[in-house]
Formats: sequence, structure tokens, C-alpha cells
Amino acid sequence: MKTIVIGCDNAAVELKNTIMGLVEQLGYAVENVGCDSSDDPTNYPTIAKRVCERIIESGYEKNGILVCGTGIGMAMTANKFKGIRAAVCHDNFSAERAKLSNDANVLCMGARVIGPELAKKITREWLSLEFVDGSSTPKVQEIKAIEAETMK
Repeated sequence: MKTIVIGCDNAAVELKNTIMGLVEQLGYAVENVGCDSSDDPTNYPTIAKRVCERIIESGYEKNGILVCGTGIGMAMTANKFKGIRAAVCHDNFSAERAKLSNDANVLCMGARVIGPELAKKITREWLSLEFVDGSSTPKVQEIKAIEAETMK
């Protein structure tokens, strides 16, 4: 069973809980790394770090979902970690392309940008796809090469 590591800041607790319920319903194991309360003062970079560390510790077997107010800060932080390809997706096409064209292993969304039903559709789309070798492979390899060069 594939594990999805999920985290949010205090701006997105309700949406994270909705997404967690869906992910479990779809048959995935969920690893919740917080926040669990809108009163939790933990900043989004700390949460993104937790999610990325769990993915890396798993040998990149786990994927992640990060939710904050916009998804932007989470993605910016997550992309600081070697082997993490995080994408902000606020529509199904972006979720599809993030996985199929960019081999994204972290989905980021903004609770202040989209509602729960759209977030569930995006999550379903993203989880239903797997990156396969093809025309995008050289581009993903180039991303990895740049990462190896710049993240020493």
C-alpha cells in the first residue's frame, strides 16, 4: 500500500482533513505530520520539511501532499530538498501534467485559492497517474542533473 505524507499550516487544517479522508478512502496509507489545529503556530516551512524528510527517508517510495494558504510557500520550501519535485496545482490539468510531464512527488494546494471539492478532484487526478518514460523523460533527467549540480 502506497503511503501519502500529508501536512498543512494553520490556514489549511480543514482542507487537509478533507484530503486525508479522501486519500484513506482511496486505499492509501496516510501519514499526518500536522498541523492539526488552526491554533498551531507552526510555520509552513517546518511542515514542508517534515513531509520531505519522510519522503526522502522512505527512499522516495512515499509521495506527499502539502496545503497552506496558497500552496506557493509549501512548494518553494519542498523544492529545496534533493529529489523532491513539488508542484502547485489548482486545476486537474496542472495535476495531470505535474505527474505525467514532471514526475512530481509532492502535490501542493492553497486552501485560500480552491475549495474542498476541487481539491478532492485534483487529488484524485494526481493520485491516479504515474510517470512513465517518454517524451518528458529527458526533461526530468535534466531537472535531476541541475539538482545534482546545485544541491551538493
